[in-house]
Amino acid sequence: MKYSVSPWVFEKIPEVNFGIIVARGLKNTPSTEEDEGALRAGETHIREMIPLEDLKTHPKVKIYRDALSRVAINPNKFQNSVEAMTKRVLKGGNLPLINALVDRCNSVSLKRVISLGGHDLKDIHGDLSVRLSLEGDRYLPFGEEAFEPVPPGELVFISGNEVQTRQWLWRQSELGKMTLETTDVFFQLVGFEGDHHEDFLMAIKEVEDLVVQRFGGTSQTFLVNREKPSIEFQEGVPCSDQ
Repeated sequence: MKYSVSPWVFEKIPEVNFGIIVARGLKNTPSTEEDEGALRAGETHIREMIPLEDLKTHPKVKIYRDALSRVAINPNKFQNSVEAMTKRVLKGGNLPLINALVDRCNSVSLKRVISLGGHDLKDIHGDLSVRLSLEGDRYLPFGEEAFEPVPPGELVFISGNEVQTRQWLWRQSELGKMTLETTDVFFQLVGFEGDHHEDFLMAIKEVEDLVVQRFGGTSQTFLVNREKPSIEFQEGVPCSDQ
């Protein structure tokens, strides 16, 4: 199976990087006290680091907002997932416990202020890409049963013609939702060169460690950027380094 990023994305945002982790054989569980503790620690960290009134201008958040603007996505209307999660926490709310896998991913995202999405591979049947949508692409909203069409020209993360995330970093589909039955996951982290890069690399390492140490799985990691805009991995088992 192939994962690729359209050259158009790198024309608009040359410094963007994608961290891809293909994880297999995970043993997900309901959230434990330790999982909840990690999530609450992430919430505490974000509250100590970013005042609510500075959310949109804080460098760790602004870098995503600027990137969205450069690919014609309104960052106010289509708030990227890490900003939306951070805003909820800064307004005093705790994130709900979902399951260990989701909670641990959210804890890493908060700790590093990194966009991190996990997609159950059982729902992915076509090559994956970050590209502009085409006529015939469709999206299954979270919690829904009926697909809806996606207008052409929207930057999406997509498998075949089934959109996994609309407006690039905005809203994930019901397809790929991580549940207690999830065993194989395609993780996609988005970061940028420069000051942001260290947190991006640390987040990748922390997800790798969680896959092995918390969930008893195996993983294969790839870095996708303007120098290497695509990778391939085997279906069913991790492939060798590309």
